[in-house]
Amino acid sequence: MQTRPRAKGWRELPVLIVVALVLAILVKTFLVQAFFIPSGSMERTLHGCPGCNGDRVLVNKVVYKIRDIHRGEIVVFNGVDSFDSEIPDAPPANGLQRAMRGLTKLVGLGAPGEKDYIKRVIGLPGDRVACCSNGHVTVQPKGSGTAIELHEPYLFEDDHEIFCAAGTDAQCPAGAPGVLVPPGRLWVMGDHRGASSDSRANGTIPIDKVIGRAFVVVWPFSRAKTLPVPDPFR
Repeated sequence: MQTRPRAKGWRELPVLIVVALVLAILVKTFLVQAFFIPSGSMERTLHGCPGCNGDRVLVNKVVYKIRDIHRGEIVVFNGVDSFDSEIPDAPPANGLQRAMRGLTKLVGLGAPGEKDYIKRVIGLPGDRVACCSNGHVTVQPKGSGTAIELHEPYLFEDDHEIFCAAGTDAQCPAGAPGVLVPPGRLWVMGDHRGASSDSRANGTIPIDKVIGRAFVVVWPFSRAKTLPVPDPFR
C-alpha cells in the first residue's frame, strides 16, 4: 500500500524534468539568459580565462526592446563574421562533451567557442571616439563640439592604444577627430584593454546583433554583484 505513491512520484519525475526544461528554454529565449565569461577581456569587472570556470552573468534580453542602449552598459552581442575570437574554438573531444555543450546552450549557460561576446559600450551612433587625451579615451557625443575624457577606474589594464579617424599612432595627434560611430552601430571595448579584441581591431558592432544587457554576476557567490553604469558615463 505504501509503495504506490512512491512509484507514482517516480513516474512523474520525467514530466517534471521536461516542464523544467521547457520553462528554462522559454525564459532563456524571451527574458533572461545566463552566460559565462570565457576570457580575461573584461577584467577586473568580470573574471574569466580560456579553459577556466569564469563568472556567470545574467543578461536582460527585454530592456533594449523598450529603451535605447546607454554608454557604459555591458552588453552581450553576436559577433559572427565580425569579431575575432579571444579564446580557442576547440571542438568537443567526445560524445559526452558534445552532449554537455548542447545542453548548456539549450538552457542558456553558454559554451566555449560560441560567437557571443561581452563588452562595454563606449560610443553610440553619431559619437566620435578616440585615444588618447592625457592617456584617456575620449568620446565626443553626437551633436556636441567637445570631446570628453573618460576616467575609467574600473579598468584592469589600459594599454593606451592610439586610434582616431585618421588611423593609429603618429597619424593621431592630440585633438585629432575621433572615429565616427555609424548609424545603427556601437563602439565597444573591454575593461582589460591589453587583452581585449574589441572595436579598435574589429570595428563597430550592429545594434541589432546585441542580445541584451549584462546586469548581475550570479556565480561564484563570492563575486555576486550588480553591474551598474559607472560614474564616468553618468
